[in-house]
Amino acid sequence: MSAESDIRTLITRWVDGIRGCDLDAVTAAHADDIVMFDVPPPYEGIRGAQAYRDCWPPFFDFIRSGATFELLELDVEAGDDVAFAFGLLKCGGEKEFAENPDNRLRLTMGLRKVDGKWLIRHEHHSFPDTD
Repeated sequence: MSAESDIRTLITRWVDGIRGCDLDAVTAAHADDIVMFDVPPPYEGIRGAQAYRDCWPPFFDFIRSGATFELLELDVEAGDDVAFAFGLLKCGGEKEFAENPDNRLRLTMGLRKVDGKWLIRHEHHSFPDTD
């Protein structure tokens, strides 16, 4: 398999883990020193594997309430040991899509290859400001 294919599979498994509210699947391919800039605070981001794990349970409650989390497009650029990916996801509940059906969550990931395995080192989520 190519690096691009490996990374697409890794990100698809991450999405599936979120949809299934499976914390181990969501965190499986992340570096110990992960930094995530997310939509909600903290403003300085989530830093480290434990903080990353700790941030997911409230979002899983949102998913369990019937929210959608669907990968719509994904672009991957990969070198030998560093890569980045960016994409769009449909993420929200009925109310959000009723108010703005075209709203998309923007995703960017930075990855590095460690001991032959791709790990997510940086993750960034954002929504466009519609105000």
